[in-house]
Amino acid sequence: MFNLEESERIRLGKRAAFAGIGGNVLLTSLNFLVGISSGSVALVAEAAHTLSDVLTSVITYIGFRIGQRPPDRQHPYGHGRAEALVGLVVVVFLGIISYEILSEAYRKLFLELAPPDYTAALMAGFGIIANIAMTTYIRRIGERINSPAIVADAQHQKVDIFSCIAIMLGVAGSHLGFRFLDPLVAVIIAVLVLKTAFDVGRENVNNILGAVPSPEIMEDIEKSAMSVDGVKGLHEVRINHFGPYASVDLHIEVDGDMMLRDAHRIAHDVERRVIEDIDIIKMVNVHVCPVGEKSRCLEWS
Repeated sequence: MFNLEESERIRLGKRAAFAGIGGNVLLTSLNFLVGISSGSVALVAEAAHTLSDVLTSVITYIGFRIGQRPPDRQHPYGHGRAEALVGLVVVVFLGIISYEILSEAYRKLFLELAPPDYTAALMAGFGIIANIAMTTYIRRIGERINSPAIVADAQHQKVDIFSCIAIMLGVAGSHLGFRFLDPLVAVIIAVLVLKTAFDVGRENVNNILGAVPSPEIMEDIEKSAMSVDGVKGLHEVRINHFGPYASVDLHIEVDGDMMLRDAHRIAHDVERRVIEDIDIIKMVNVHVCPVGEKSRCLEWS
């Protein structure tokens, strides 16, 4: 499913993280300078928003690197869940950003401010193009290497696109006399930010709780295990999802009169076959049961 060497996965993860950090540092600087010169409070606020993106990208990269650490005595399944934990940190940042947007909308609604210069809208247009490019690039890498943290960072980056659209509409509305448009659009964006936070949070909580990555993986596991000679049946397949990888616990059914050595060999064959066929699976625990004694097998396990 994910045919990447670990070194290649790390290289691509670094590339995505550095693209997010470098791009957002540039946008932070430009938003602040243009916001000050054009008199756009919204663009200055967007500079602070983009600065938070830089911090989020740094946190994402740290989580990604921690997740690459090999298993040890205290963490026999590795450190993959660090990426999902980092995804939850991104959710916190999204919540803070949503609060900032709502606060700015409230301030603009009750304070009379001079309309900003149209250069603010031009900067917002550039921000839209830059953020679409970064979001697409980072998301594709995150999906390719199956990194929850990097995918969450891409979703977070997507929020900036809507922020830039809001700034453009706010500038246009201010010059047309519709001062309420800017805060109204800001509230809509805040809701979109919260929706993104909810989606990212749900995905990463499911990751931490060990939810099945997809129904297709269960089918692939069953097909792979049943393809081993000597396996008569399969039950109690459970997936423990940790970060970009997963482990599997399963029960196989074999001939009850089979020699112990042969049953042991079949169990190892199933383990090897599942790991070879499904790249996301890195560890398989096989419990051997006699055919026709499934209920008793479950009692013993």
